[in-house]
Amino acid sequence: MKQRLGQHFLTDASVIQEIISTAAPGAGENFVEIGPGRGALTGPLLSLGAIVHAVEIDPALAQGLRESFPHERLSVHLADALEFDYAALKIPDLRLIGNLPYYLSTPLLFRLLESAAGFRDMTVMLQREVAERLCAPPGSRRYGRLSVTAAVRCRAEPCFSVAPDAFEPRPKVHSMVVRLTPDSRYRILRPDAFERVVRQAFSQRRKTIANALRGLANKQQITAAGIDPTLRPEQIPVQAYLRLSEHLD
Repeated sequence: MKQRLGQHFLTDASVIQEIISTAAPGAGENFVEIGPGRGALTGPLLSLGAIVHAVEIDPALAQGLRESFPHERLSVHLADALEFDYAALKIPDLRLIGNLPYYLSTPLLFRLLESAAGFRDMTVMLQREVAERLCAPPGSRRYGRLSVTAAVRCRAEPCFSVAPDAFEPRPKVHSMVVRLTPDSRYRILRPDAFERVVRQAFSQRRKTIANALRGLANKQQITAAGIDPTLRPEQIPVQAYLRLSEHLD
């Protein structure tokens, strides 16, 4: 078992069915599946008529998928999901499903969120703590850089929790399935500036926003964006971070 790859294989049939029901795949729909492992989700997707593009980093598991599911609707890509070029598939209305590796879930989420506009939706299983950060609203303890980055691009819906005994080997933490649906509520006019503001703000989240952004934004710019400079980063909504990014020099 290659624990360095964060491999915890989903084995609970009822959880598998609930994930498939949440994603609701249709015949002929294209799915990218991240971390297919032994094919717990791959098999049901194929049986429902979906076209599956499985991204698997482990050569032995990738070969096992090819042997277990010798199907014309399955393409197995031996690749790191963090580096895989999803746009290169050139498939419209592409959907995503997966049990994201715990050790890679946060950087992988940032990578997927960058590409969110290229997907119709994403149904992913995550460590519960990461899922709570992903879905956290402003003012909550979990609200942070991941929450803001997700909210500006997607609607994040927590679906259900998954206990450790649904996996083999059993992880030490609970998991949660989240559905992300890209939307266009917000326009990011200055993506680089927005990323700098959010990253710096939450790297010093216990400070006021004025102190956290010292050297990047002054009080006049913060006030001009409609933000009280005495607020802490977790108290500031997504729209305000967008406005502030537009006021930077």
